[in-house]
Amino acid sequence: MGRDETGSPRGIVVDLANELAQRLGVSIEFVRYESAGRMADGAKAGEWDVAFLAIDPARAEEIRFTAPYLEVDTTYLVRNESRIGRIDEVDREGVRISVSNKSAYDLFLTRTLQHAELVRASTPGASIHLFFAENLDALAGLRPLLMDVVESHAGLRLLDGSFMTVRQAMGVPNKGGIEISVLEQFVKEIKASGFVAEIIRKNGVRGAVVAR
Repeated sequence: MGRDETGSPRGIVVDLANELAQRLGVSIEFVRYESAGRMADGAKAGEWDVAFLAIDPARAEEIRFTAPYLEVDTTYLVRNESRIGRIDEVDREGVRISVSNKSAYDLFLTRTLQHAELVRASTPGASIHLFFAENLDALAGLRPLLMDVVESHAGLRLLDGSFMTVRQAMGVPNKGGIEISVLEQFVKEIKASGFVAEIIRKNGVRGAVVAR
């Protein structure tokens, strides 16, 4: 979620939240987090009623998820001179990967990597800084974000393919919140109507597609 020239929140999540509030006939208050990991932690504390975040088994302990409405691939960013040429070459002894703490891809890599070391930063932006500051071997992240980094810094490249697909959904805390069936129907309708595809185009999010 970003902000427009007036300082108001904008982005796919804002468009979805406003559409939901309009259909339910309720007012809306945005609770802003610097990372998805911190947002997920907020479920247990009762800090929000509805959230837009990636589905993950670890998060399901505190959050009930709808079907996904959007999918986006992940990959790694490396320096041009890196000997790493493919995604399957990243998980090796001595390879250090910068990652945003408790992001969906951090949770996935924590479960699946056997040799490489994850070096965690507090937010996606901080993970980019950490990659450069600590001269790490790779930066893990959502492809759209990493595309922006490559375009703004010389000497970098993205690895082809994806190590996982992030499936973005709506969630409610296991204790309290809106009935999940209401959100399930909402997600079904906004995908079928083309609303999700339209707001992806409107917000210019490269690499994101409507979830199947």
